[in-house]
Amino acid sequence: MPEPSPEHVEELRRDRLLAALTLMGGVGLFLALPFALKAGSEFFLPLTAAIVIAIALVPALEWLERRGLPAALSAFICVIVFLGVANAALASIVVPAWQWVRLLPERIEQIQSNVKPLIDFYSNAERFVNRTIENFAAVPAREAPTAVSAQPPTGLLDLVGTSAPSALIEMFFAILVIYFFLSGWTRLRRAAITSRTSFGGALATARVIQDVVDDTSAYLGTITVINVALGLIVAGALYLIGMPTPLMWGGIVTLLNYIPYFGPVIAAALLALGGLMTYDQLWWALLPSLIMVGAHLVEANAITPFVVGHRLTISPILILVSLSFWGWVWGTTGALLAVPLLIIFQTILNAAGKPDIAGFLFEHGTLVSRPAPRHPAFRKKDDEAS
Repeated sequence: MPEPSPEHVEELRRDRLLAALTLMGGVGLFLALPFALKAGSEFFLPLTAAIVIAIALVPALEWLERRGLPAALSAFICVIVFLGVANAALASIVVPAWQWVRLLPERIEQIQSNVKPLIDFYSNAERFVNRTIENFAAVPAREAPTAVSAQPPTGLLDLVGTSAPSALIEMFFAILVIYFFLSGWTRLRRAAITSRTSFGGALATARVIQDVVDDTSAYLGTITVINVALGLIVAGALYLIGMPTPLMWGGIVTLLNYIPYFGPVIAAALLALGGLMTYDQLWWALLPSLIMVGAHLVEANAITPFVVGHRLTISPILILVSLSFWGWVWGTTGALLAVPLLIIFQTILNAAGKPDIAGFLFEHGTLVSRPAPRHPAFRKKDDEAS
């Protein structure tokens, strides 16, 4: 067999170099992306949250459109219903929580007397805990005369109106993104499918879009129902033991349960603090937290796996990585969006196929061009051999 021509060898080397440079550029872009998302959180955070919310609302939009309503009216109804639910949930949590925060400086002595048995039991930590409690109690006591006059927000608009102007702009931007995404959803989906040049490509695009909508809306809808049920159960149990504002605590449990692993821990810690502020006996004060932990263990190990099933099962390692990444980039809001974003990315990769990085780098990727024309001398030798 004749050896490949120098021109052919040189072109293959250029293909390898181009593939390697492209791969390094992609890695650099991947590494720089988190810092860009963090620096531009005023733009990327409301945009991402709005897209996730809009995708979750697509089934409701399609249901309204099947009833004969125009796309613009259907999108408007979805946005109004979402804002109403969010406003009611926020008002039921923020207003009572504001009162608890104002009572906290007055209940420091009660908290200290409740935890004194634990401090005595762990004698090595007594001095550290007492110093921490004293420092914690001293700052609000000096600032109380100027902070008591503040009034709690009564709803979503009130909360945003009392915040920085940038928060109002971001909220308005997110609402517009949700509305225009929903109002143009049918047209955008049709354009994405019909723009493909082959029937197989159109079919694959339609499958990816439908899988993303189905998986995201199914997860968020199912988890919302489970979290609300968990919050109501905890609120009912707290009401039976005489815990003040049980609906607020149920709302906090519902909201924090969207954050896997870390959210329930934070909710249990807040309930323990509320119990220490309310009851005089230590074990009775810890009962609200124990109720929440018991209900969460039942929900996480029996109810959620049975209801969600294997279709939306995600690796715990991927969940932890997603939580740490989006929590670092966007804080608490990023942690709330971590699992929905992970589902969207995982669904797209599963439907579209994973890239062959090794083949892309070593001649078998999309950048490998056809061999260069053979030199006339080699073609003459091939003709003589044949």
